[in-house]
Amino acid sequence: MPASGAREVTPRRCAVIGGGAWGTAIADRLARNGHHTVLWAREDDVVTAVNTTHENPRFLAGIPLAPSLEARGAINEALRDADLVVYAAPSHVLRVVVANCAAHTPRHAVLSVATKGIERETLALMTDVVAEASPGHPVVAVSGPSFAAEVAMGQPTAVVAASVDHTAATLVQGALSAAAFRVYTSDDVVGVELGGALKNVMAVATGILDGLGLGFNPRAALLTRGLAEMTRLGVALGAQPDTFAGLAGLGDLVLTCTGALSRNRAVGVAIGQGQSLEQALAGKDSVAEGVLNTQSARALAAKTGVEMPIVEATHRILFEGCAPRDAVAELMARELRPERD
Repeated sequence: MPASGAREVTPRRCAVIGGGAWGTAIADRLARNGHHTVLWAREDDVVTAVNTTHENPRFLAGIPLAPSLEARGAINEALRDADLVVYAAPSHVLRVVVANCAAHTPRHAVLSVATKGIERETLALMTDVVAEASPGHPVVAVSGPSFAAEVAMGQPTAVVAASVDHTAATLVQGALSAAAFRVYTSDDVVGVELGGALKNVMAVATGILDGLGLGFNPRAALLTRGLAEMTRLGVALGAQPDTFAGLAGLGDLVLTCTGALSRNRAVGVAIGQGQSLEQALAGKDSVAEGVLNTQSARALAAKTGVEMPIVEATHRILFEGCAPRDAVAELMARELRPERD
C-alpha cells in the first residue's frame, strides 16, 4: 500500500462512528477517496440529512458532503463488513460507544480513534479505551491541527496516524490521504494522543487571556510554557519529546489556541469576559473537550508528580471559583527559575 495518495488505495468498506463535525469530515474524506463509507450518528436529523441532502446542517452547516456517503442510526448496519472503523465520539462517552460496537465489529477490522482526550475516570488515553472496550484489533490514533470545517471544505491539512502496529498505521494513512489531506505515521502513540488532549486545555486558557483583553504577549508566553508542560507530562509517561514539536503537539496547539473556529478557545473567551462555565457551555451541540480534559490533565499530573501550573490555574478558574485575573497574577508571581529544567 502506498505511504500517501489515497487515489492509489483499493477502496474498502469504512465505518465512522460519531456524526459530529469531525466524524462527518472524516467520513466525507473517506467517501471522496473512493471507499464505501457509512457514518453512524445518534441524531436522527443528521442521518436523514446526510442521506437526503448530503449535508450535516447540525454540525457542518452549508458544506456539501460526498453523494456516496451513507448514514445509519443502527450501529450493526454501520459496521457491517467494515475493514476500517473510525471512532469520533466525544471522550466522555467513547468507552460506552465502543463497547456497544464491539459485538458488531468484524474480526479483521482495523480500529482508528480520532477523539482527542483523556478519560476522566481512568485517566486512560483514547486508544487504550478503544483497545479495552473492543479487544483483538490493532488501534490507530489520528490527531493533528485539523478544524473539521476546513477539512470538509478541502483546505490543505496535515495530521498524524500513530500506532505500535506499523501496518495498521499505514493502512489508515493510505485510506485518508488525498491531495489536500496529508497523513504522516508515528509509533509514538502516547505523545500523539497527549498532544491532542492537552492542547485543548491550553486553548481554554488562551481564550481566557483573550477574553480578558490582555494582548499578544501573554498569549505567546502561555503557548510556549504550555508546550513545556505538555512535553514534561508526555516524557514522564514515556512519550518522545520530539513528538510535541510536531503536528500533534505544536501544530495542534497553535491552531487551537489561535484559530477562530476553536470551540475550546471560544469557551475560554466567554469565561474571560465574565461568563460562568455553565453560561459559556450553554446551548452548544459540540463538546469543548478542553473543559473535561482540564480535570483529567490535573489528575494525571498529580499522579505522575509533574508540575503543570497552567493546567492547575485553568482548573481553579473553571471549577474552583478563582477569578481569571487572580489566576494570571499568581502565575506571574511564581518563583523565578531557569527556562529549561
